[in-house]
Amino acid sequence: MKIAYFDCFSGISGDMCLGALVDAGVSIKKLENELRKIPIKGYKLRAKKVKRAGFSATKVDVVQNSDPESSSGRTPNSELRRWKGIEKIIRNSSLSDEIKQKGLKIFRRLFEAETKVHDEAIDKVHFHELGGVDCIVDIFGTITGLDILSVEKVYSSPINLGNGSVKAVHGVLPVPAPATAEILKGVPVYSTSPEFNSGSFELTTPTGAAILKGLSSGFGDIPVMTVEKIGIGAGSRDF
Repeated sequence: MKIAYFDCFSGISGDMCLGALVDAGVSIKKLENELRKIPIKGYKLRAKKVKRAGFSATKVDVVQNSDPESSSGRTPNSELRRWKGIEKIIRNSSLSDEIKQKGLKIFRRLFEAETKVHDEAIDKVHFHELGGVDCIVDIFGTITGLDILSVEKVYSSPINLGNGSVKAVHGVLPVPAPATAEILKGVPVYSTSPEFNSGSFELTTPTGAAILKGLSSGFGDIPVMTVEKIGIGAGSRDF
């Protein structure tokens, strides 16, 4: 059985998930080919090697066209920030049923967290920070990357949240953000000690939290296994 273990000592986000998988050997071209099964256009993946804390890592960015609403006959990106729009394009995509269900489960968890935090109906929730295209690519790219690597089970360490507060569309939010905290109910988490860095910083995003909550079979120490591949995914920060 092939296992993927996510060591979230520095938190988790969608781009960090993608970066780790590409760093572990997933081809960007193969990933893009699979993601083309989703009727979204106007973006490309860009992978680059970076240094984080002196170590080599891979940063994957979703680069969108200058006109994000240009769909070239495909789904307008404005529809990709609400549950009904996302559910529709995924169900109508040519992804495998298993990948569809895993991804929609993760998205549903994200939307349900937002409905709880803002006390709104799921059809009224509108993603801002998540950005429709970025979020879809991060989530389905991670699921597809694990599938390319033939991973059968996913496990994760306890998750580092960061601390302090961050500025967002809704104003200044505590860390973890309310949606992140809602998603990670029942999951072992911790906040970075002051020695790690000074100041406020968010290490775990709602998207990263939802991906691991949706895919992980358990959270804790690394299980007994023989390591074959190692991938380090970079976020935007360098400590």
